[in-house]
Amino acid sequence: MTLSDIKICVIGLGYVGLPLARLFSTKYPTIGFDLNPHRVATLMSGHDYTLEIDDQLLRDAIANHGLRCTSNQQDIKACNFYIVAVPTPVNEDGTPDLQPLQSASQIVGKAISAGDIVVYESTVYPGVTEEVCVPIIEEVSGLAFNKDFFAGYSPERINPGDKLHTVENIPKVTSGSTPQVADLIDELYNTVLTRGTHKASSIKVAEASKIIENSQRDVNIAFMNELAKIFDAMGIDTHDVIEAASSKWNFIKLRPGLVGGHCISVDPYYLIHKSQVYGVFPRLMSNARSLNESMGEYVANRVIKLMNLKGILVKDSKILILGITFKENCPDIRNTKVVDVYHALRPYTANITVCDPWADAKHTEECLHIAISPAPPAAEKYDAVILAVAHDAFMQLDFKSLVKGNGVIYDVTGVLPKAIVDGRL
Repeated sequence: MTLSDIKICVIGLGYVGLPLARLFSTKYPTIGFDLNPHRVATLMSGHDYTLEIDDQLLRDAIANHGLRCTSNQQDIKACNFYIVAVPTPVNEDGTPDLQPLQSASQIVGKAISAGDIVVYESTVYPGVTEEVCVPIIEEVSGLAFNKDFFAGYSPERINPGDKLHTVENIPKVTSGSTPQVADLIDELYNTVLTRGTHKASSIKVAEASKIIENSQRDVNIAFMNELAKIFDAMGIDTHDVIEAASSKWNFIKLRPGLVGGHCISVDPYYLIHKSQVYGVFPRLMSNARSLNESMGEYVANRVIKLMNLKGILVKDSKILILGITFKENCPDIRNTKVVDVYHALRPYTANITVCDPWADAKHTEECLHIAISPAPPAAEKYDAVILAVAHDAFMQLDFKSLVKGNGVIYDVTGVLPKAIVDGRL
């Protein structure tokens, strides 16, 4: 296979798959496949409700570059280069849920022909591509791995809501199941990327490289969260400490916060799980996960303490939570830890208002069972206001006008002026 022969199918049209399909369509015949017919219909109408792709850019890809989205498996059989970009969630006990990957591999197995290549982008522990996914393709297709078809792994590096570091502007790791296939995969990605690639020595190395990216951030943020707890107990402002420490050139400037989303709050569990299979218990990573998982309840308890210190009765109090998505200026509510703040406060009061101009109200209520509105009701005042997500829209609010005379303002994000808040993480 040469570059001129390639016909691409991207399986999974979410935050990762759609930007990738749009990008590849500028150079190659590309089909996007998703099991959700509503998602497909919405995309073909020219709208991406994840807001990762601008509507005009999507319409241009469809009208001028031939991008086609489908939920019909028959439509993808003419392709010869399959890219799998489906979610890799975890179960309630923290173990990997490989069902989406297994289902996608079955779809590939039904479509793939001799000589074809399949590349996985979903974040996994080392070994999943060759030990879990490839055998499914072999069984379904009847083809032999590295004889009749080939595989690769190129971990996604999508940052939801980030309009600067888009898929084409981020260096990408590539790998292949044979040296020749690795070269072809690397060459293909380089034709659409402006920042180039790093060709890993093996698929397992590429898989491991992705999972430690997010695990490293998880551990580092956990350290900052632990510092926030320590310094708060000492009566020291954590953000002042960070500013002072960051005056040294090699200090890594991170801030405490709620660690949600589909990557940092999930991916470490994959490596934790696999390492234990090999008899290694990763204490640092496990402790970091436990600490970060606890921060929503910690924030709620801090707000309750501040209210008590001001003599505000917590029971049946009116509380405003600003933001429900897992990060700022993004509609993604997956694994948002703001829900932990909400549920920790809920036993004390039912009078909790949640506002978010980015999140879809219907989707949020269906998934999280929390009713939201885009903005605080006019003229309402609250006993406590919690800035949970630093959406740009919230920066225009007059926070002092939102609280009653001695109401509490708590800043989870650390972006509000220190003078107007009663506490911050």
